[in-house]
Amino acid sequence: MSVTNTAKRRGTILDEIMAYHREQLPKRMRETPLADLRALVSVAPLPDDFYAALRAPGVSLIAECKKASPSKGLMAPDYDAARLARTYAEAGARAISVLTDGRHFQGSLADLRDVKEAVGHIPVLRKDFIFDPYQVYEARAAGADAILLITAVLSDNELQSLLQLTRKLGMNALIEVHTREELERVLPLQPRIIGVNNRNLQTFQVDFENTARLRAMIPPKIVTVAESGLKTEADVRRMADIGVDAVLVGETLVTSKNVYRTAVKFVKAGRAAKA
Repeated sequence: MSVTNTAKRRGTILDEIMAYHREQLPKRMRETPLADLRALVSVAPLPDDFYAALRAPGVSLIAECKKASPSKGLMAPDYDAARLARTYAEAGARAISVLTDGRHFQGSLADLRDVKEAVGHIPVLRKDFIFDPYQVYEARAAGADAILLITAVLSDNELQSLLQLTRKLGMNALIEVHTREELERVLPLQPRIIGVNNRNLQTFQVDFENTARLRAMIPPKIVTVAESGLKTEADVRRMADIGVDAVLVGETLVTSKNVYRTAVKFVKAGRAAKA
């Protein structure tokens, strides 16, 4: 039985989120037909290289624009995605992640468009629950340079087709895994970037050792991103010690009393590290 089917039987937060998105997608497709998105993509500027940004020396910071989450509720009451992204860019973040889920994270595609306009050629990742080609075109039309693909909610065929489309559009995909079984499903697809989520998407609990357990299975040429649970410079140094190329940090940044100063600490720790 696949990981996805097992998860569906349990009835989790992730199941509820995916059910909502699958229900809402036809409505969005009626409002903005796929042909319109394709037309926008055909005249859009070429994507910036998310992979190359993360391949830079040290441990790169992917700084996240996130207003809320199902587990923490509202985290950034005065949320302004573009302003936050500019702060991250000034601090030295090598890429920006933007939550575009509206119901559960209070984000939007408008946030993504605003962020891309604000940070120029710094690569921007659309972080959402993507399962349909329409969403890939939607992301590219809004200015995304990369998208998140969550292995736990996708079949092998879905992963392959979505990854192929992403490459066709000149984008990169951050393929997220949480277990050894998921990683074994992903590696045959020859991904360029794998994210190891320390947060279990079925329970939303954080297991900080998860990256350490899976990193040794990932070939060096694949960029490895550690996600969730990273709070200090010491955490960044620890990720460097196990060979991680980048860290994705959201909650620690958006809840900080001084976002710029906190982001700078992560950037300096990453650039000083010898990953």
